[in-house]
Amino acid sequence: MVRKLSDLAILAELEPIAESNLNRHLSVTTDWNPHDYVPWDRGRGYAGAGGKAWSEEESQLSAVAQAAMITNLLTEDNLPSYHRQAGAYFSLDDAWGTWVGRWTAEENRHGIVLRDYLLVARGVDPVALERARMEHVTNGFGPTAEEEERHKTDFLLSIAYVTFQELATRVSHRNTGRVCNDPVADRLLQRVAADENLHMIFYRNMCAAAIDLVPDQALEAVASVVENFRMPGQGMPNFRRNGVMMAKHGIYDPRQHLDDVVKPVLRQWRIFERTDFSAEGEQRREQLAAHLEDLQRQVFKFEEQRDRLLAREARKLEAQAV
Repeated sequence: MVRKLSDLAILAELEPIAESNLNRHLSVTTDWNPHDYVPWDRGRGYAGAGGKAWSEEESQLSAVAQAAMITNLLTEDNLPSYHRQAGAYFSLDDAWGTWVGRWTAEENRHGIVLRDYLLVARGVDPVALERARMEHVTNGFGPTAEEEERHKTDFLLSIAYVTFQELATRVSHRNTGRVCNDPVADRLLQRVAADENLHMIFYRNMCAAAIDLVPDQALEAVASVVENFRMPGQGMPNFRRNGVMMAKHGIYDPRQHLDDVVKPVLRQWRIFERTDFSAEGEQRREQLAAHLEDLQRQVFKFEEQRDRLLAREARKLEAQAV
């Protein structure tokens, strides 16, 4: 008979595993200082401090790099919302509470170093950036009304979501570094991406333990996250425009989401090899498999459209050069 447990019971059962994974994380993580990754010698004052107001021609970042850096930073800026969600779903007691605190402190460094870099290098409009931060953090991030109705307070849904989300963020940061055309930015974003990878491993291990503990319940959460996944930046100003630009230029696109995020995690959990699901769980797994096939079709469609668009743009540039 397949076990079914409450959130509180699952948290209690997994607490020793959370402690073990917390200790593992602390043993492998690297402490670092944001100020060591910022090119301070490029800096000069802005208008409020007697310096010069920002102008667009000062930025050495392409439009694509600017869109990606802003999206990544505003995502990190919403840390108060993520901490609130983590505290509610994971508990602030025992190893869970220690993990939430440590994870929050590490994530906070990402926002610090990204903002310091952009301001010192004068990479983006600082006034527009601050307005966007105020709007995004004020709005916050949390479950949609539909998600609340469907899952209420669901620890399993949360632990599955952050596994995929941390890996997606790692991919986005790493690829953003490559398009900045600045070795300082690339090194900085490699450092941030390394943190995100370690966070993903903690959550992935915890979700794996949850699947062993309550297979059907955990599978439902995993499938729901995959089928309804949304990046934490949704809702920020210009998110759709920036997201389209990032996808178009290979920073985070449907192919990367499927091949570099969704499929590797599902393989790690052996979702399609396990034999401990009930008949109901088997049916839910079949629904997930069908969704993955649909995602694959969406990937092909997106790539065909993108290839046509990029070819048109290339022809236009060639015509203008003549």
